[in-house]
Amino acid sequence: MSATTRQLTDLEALSQAAECLRTLAHPHRLRMIQMLLQGDHTVGELANACGLPSAMASEHLRLMQRCGMLSSQKAGRRVYYRVVEPQLAEIMHCIETRFGVPAS
Repeated sequence: MSATTRQLTDLEALSQAAECLRTLAHPHRLRMIQMLLQGDHTVGELANACGLPSAMASEHLRLMQRCGMLSSQKAGRRVYYRVVEPQLAEIMHCIETRFGVPAS
């Protein structure tokens, strides 16, 4: 074996990674992650940005939260979501670099 051979990741860990990547692989969820990487947002704000009903946005957020990507915090009657998985910024950077971000 070559000295430059990378150690392989355990298949169970790769299975978990694949599940989270499947969860992330949706245009509305990617948009929500883009927004949440810029700051905390409510369901309503995220729903409006994606053109979705709040109930559907909540379902997307719940799936991402279940994978450990997001957390939520209640402030009065509002619930704010935030990214808690630091590698999401790197994943989004790869996606934006590959598929382009319009110049602002």
